Amino acid sequence: MHSPFVFDLITKVMNDKTTYPDYRQVEGLRENLLTDQALLDIEDMGAGSGVSKTNQRTVASIARNAAKPKKFGQLLYRMVKYYQPQMIIELGTSLGITTSYLSLAKSNANLITMEGARSVAAVARNNFDQLRLKNVSLTEGNFDDTLQPVLEPFSSVDFCFVDGNHRQEPTERYFRQLLPKTTNDSILIFDDIHWSQEMELAWHTIQQHEAVRCTVDLFFIGIVFFRQEFKEKQHFKIRF
Repeated sequence: MHSPFVFDLITKVMNDKTTYPDYRQVEGLRENLLTDQALLDIEDMGAGSGVSKTNQRTVASIARNAAKPKKFGQLLYRMVKYYQPQMIIELGTSLGITTSYLSLAKSNANLITMEGARSVAAVARNNFDQLRLKNVSLTEGNFDDTLQPVLEPFSSVDFCFVDGNHRQEPTERYFRQLLPKTTNDSILIFDDIHWSQEMELAWHTIQQHEAVRCTVDLFFIGIVFFRQEFKEKQHFKIRF
C-alpha cells in the first residue's frame, strides 16, 4: 500500500476492532425493528426493491432487506469518528439505522438525512426520538426535488452517504449536484456500486471525473476522495 492516507484508512478505520458502546444502541434498535410487523405503504422513487414487488412492506422486511448490515453501518460510524466531518448528508434514510450510526459518531455534527417514502420517514423519526438523537434533521420527498434546496444554504459538504434510487442517471446527477460543495477533505460514499450494470456505469463515471483523486471499492460501497495530495488518480479495490 503506497498511499499513507489509504493505509491509515485501512489500519485505523477499517481494521479498528473496538466495540464502541454506541454499537449496542443501534443494534438494539435493529433487533426491535426486525420483529415489527407493522405494514407500511411505500412510495418507491428509485430502482425499487430487489426483494418485494408490492408497495406494501412490513417494518421487519425493510429492516431485513433494505437497512445496511451492521458491518457497514459501523464502518461509516468509524469513518465519521476518525475524520470528524461537521456537515453530513445522507440520501436514503430508510428506517434510520445508518443515520443513527452517523449521528452517534459525532453528536455535534449537522446531519441532514433524506427519505422519499413518507411512511418510512415517520418510523425513522420515531427511532431518532427513541435514541435521543439531537443533531438529525430529516427531509422528506423525492431527491430529484429536495437535494438541491438542501444543499443550497451550505458552503460545503464534508461527508455524504448516497443510498437511494440505484439507477445510473440519478446517481450521476446527485454526484454532479454534490460536486460544487466538496472540498479537499470531503468524502462521498455510494452504496451498491455493483448492484446492477447501471450502477457499475455510474461508479465508473464518478471514478473518471477530473475532480476525483482517489476511490476505494469495497464492493458493496464505493468511497470517493478529492484530496489534492494524490498527484495522480488512484483506485483501490479492498476486500472488507
